[in-house]
Amino acid sequence: MAGAYRFDPELVPVVAQLPQRDYGDLPATRAAVRATAAALPPVDTAGVMTTELGLPAGVRVRVYRPENPSPTPTGAILHAHGGGFVLGDLETSHARNVALVRALGVPLVSVDYRLAPEHRFPAALDDVHAAFTWLVAESAGLGVAPGRIVLHGSSAGSCLVAGVALLARDRGGPAPCFLYLGMPVLDDRLATPSIRRFTDTPMWDGHKARTSWEAYLGPGVPGTDAVSHYAAPARARDLTGLPPTYLSVMMFDPLRDEGLEFATALLAADVPVEVHLFPGTYHGSSLAAHTAIAQREAAEEVTVLRTALGGAR
Repeated sequence: MAGAYRFDPELVPVVAQLPQRDYGDLPATRAAVRATAAALPPVDTAGVMTTELGLPAGVRVRVYRPENPSPTPTGAILHAHGGGFVLGDLETSHARNVALVRALGVPLVSVDYRLAPEHRFPAALDDVHAAFTWLVAESAGLGVAPGRIVLHGSSAGSCLVAGVALLARDRGGPAPCFLYLGMPVLDDRLATPSIRRFTDTPMWDGHKARTSWEAYLGPGVPGTDAVSHYAAPARARDLTGLPPTYLSVMMFDPLRDEGLEFATALLAADVPVEVHLFPGTYHGSSLAAHTAIAQREAAEEVTVLRTALGGAR
């Protein structure tokens, strides 16, 4: 595989060691992911406090706060993890969430949304929306300015936060100030050149994308007229009124082109947008944190979020 794609040289040996995940056998895959996570060293949470809460809507969240918070209200981040709608929990992004709170000095709320196929659309979207609504309502107690909340997602989590941004706009409720979409899942129609071409790429490929959409929407539903733009934001015909947005896309990612097309659609709707295609990368290559390209991506994430949050420390 590594010879078929011009990966960043530091990523080539990483690709050779990546485990193969079978999304057709979810129990085994979930168990393997949990085992891998359990084998990692504990995350150093120095300087960051964490609390897990059950919200009235039945959603569990983990709230991260700096130990020395700002004396004046700051912005905040609402995060939805990745995992193809079928994997992931509060541990998925734990290390990165701690790092972001430490770097930015603002609260972050991570959502333990319900997973497919046990809970299909709109369950996960409803959970993330409920967490956003709760964060706005509880902003004063958390030291947060309610108008400075960033929606932040990774992979399938990006699909969910983009759906929440559309819901917030259409329902006329509180609106996020910014949308951060990392390696976004956006389009169930799976018709872009990259989704058709990248059938054997690391971490994510066209087959896994089809499997995850079937799990999330139901067998036979993806690609049909029954799919809402809240489920697949690329279907939205009008993106006017969405908040300023940042998208990261990876060069050898089947999701690459739907992210680029969504950025173009945002521009056409006069939404301020920034998009960065990281060369030589694949879906999830940022997990290879020792590489220079992953460090560039992480540093840019902090810079983008700091600006969006209004100069958080």
